Amino acid sequence: MNKFLSRLFGRLSLTFLAIVIQFCWMVFLVYLFSEKVEYVNIFIHIMSAVLAVIVLNRDIQPYNKVSWILLILCLPIFGCMCYYIFGRPELTKKNRRKLYRTHKFYEKYYDENQKELEQVKQENYYAYKQARYISKYGDYPIYQSDDIEYFSKVENLFPKLLEDLENAKRFIFLEFFIVDEGYMLDKIMEILTRKVKEGVEVRFIYDDVGCVNTMSRKKWADLEKRTGVKFAMFNKFKPVMSVVMNNRDHRKIVVIDGKTCYTGGFNLADEYINKIERFGYWKDSGVRFAGKPVKNYTLMFLEMWNYINGTFEDADFYINMYENTQSISKDSAENSIKNNINQDNIAQENINQDNIAQKNAYIQPYGDSPLDHEYVGENVYMTMINNAKEYVYIFTPYLIIGSELTQSLINAAKSGVDVRIVTPGIPDKKAVFLLTQSSYEPLIEAGVKMYQYTPGFIHAKCCISDDESGIVGTINFDFRSLYMHFECAVSMFKCSAIKSLKKDFIETFEKSELISIEFTKKRDYIVRFWQSILRAFAPLL
Repeated sequence: MNKFLSRLFGRLSLTFLAIVIQFCWMVFLVYLFSEKVEYVNIFIHIMSAVLAVIVLNRDIQPYNKVSWILLILCLPIFGCMCYYIFGRPELTKKNRRKLYRTHKFYEKYYDENQKELEQVKQENYYAYKQARYISKYGDYPIYQSDDIEYFSKVENLFPKLLEDLENAKRFIFLEFFIVDEGYMLDKIMEILTRKVKEGVEVRFIYDDVGCVNTMSRKKWADLEKRTGVKFAMFNKFKPVMSVVMNNRDHRKIVVIDGKTCYTGGFNLADEYINKIERFGYWKDSGVRFAGKPVKNYTLMFLEMWNYINGTFEDADFYINMYENTQSISKDSAENSIKNNINQDNIAQENINQDNIAQKNAYIQPYGDSPLDHEYVGENVYMTMINNAKEYVYIFTPYLIIGSELTQSLINAAKSGVDVRIVTPGIPDKKAVFLLTQSSYEPLIEAGVKMYQYTPGFIHAKCCISDDESGIVGTINFDFRSLYMHFECAVSMFKCSAIKSLKKDFIETFEKSELISIEFTKKRDYIVRFWQSILRAFAPLL
């Protein structure tokens, strides 16, 4: 009850009320003057036409342009005000330049790893093209490693995360979109508080919009004072008419000592580990990886942290942790081998097999920024779909995509590729769920198998193809994730974790309902009407 009242009168409710009041007041003033002054109507239509031309010339997705222009021309007053609030780039030119300078500062720390790229090229040319694209346009190199584990349930990942946090010696970085009070946060903060007292450096980035309905700024301040953890808020949300909610930090990252990293679809809230039930069973997933690939996420975190704080911090201390540890471990391993030189042939054969697995597997953690107009998240998905030979399977909580990604899925299915997509059976947002279902018909007609996760809500964002390539991360198949948010993911090639990922897909298909074409065609006319309306404005939702 207290939590309900807290949310009812919390920042989100009060912010929404403030915006509605301001919006209604401005609409009232415009209509008042339009009744009194005949030139006001002419001015409004001229303004809407000019704004439509501005939108037409913006460097945004065509689908997005059409939606805004349609809204602006059909409902001039409402459309212009909505664009003013939600349609403009959120970060100012000053902040975009600041973020760009921060990224350029950290570019020098990234490895080129041309050797690994050439090795991948020998293995699979299509995988090489994918890796090269991410390296060149995302600045995130690929690493030869198989030290990655896939968790099909966050409730299985969470104990391992707590164990790794307990073992931290130097630093812990956390970056999350949503943070909510409860068991999950309490367990993590308990460890972080203890680690700070032990001298471990702990930093935590959270998104202000993501937490607007869960954590007040006073709670964050109290938490920082009580625990000693350093918090940084991304893109402060203000309840004024100039507010826009694009370009959020949707990443989920935990970096421990520069040696171990976690990412996936999960946030820090109890529904993600099914301590509480919101929309049936909450299915999410994540990965834990270790070694040199962690460097990509360490630098990604430092870029965001220093952008928020307006600093340019040297990264050597944080990215050299793994190399230093490796040197010590290597010496220890050599001594161990000398001391056990007479080990039996079977054990030696097992070691050789492990080395082979390590040699042929590759991990490429990467991020996506909405400010460079290079849509890495979408392009990586499309490349995997376009290059699939046997199958491509997808988990996504939302399916609101443009024509290019839709056509890639259709072409793959028509070419004989087994394309399967799993979306929720119980939605978290009804309007968005209607939009997701409106995407089914053309895909099913082309041969794509659409599933709805019967036990509840699937929040995982995963993709797998041909038993060789896999992606796990934060990137949804929707406009906001693909074009507007800061995102992250891990691309895997020939990793052992891909077997676990495929197993999860197969088990999830068995628990899900296969959607028929009759389901899409025989829906209520009112539902189909609302889907058509929502589809026209899909990029705005």
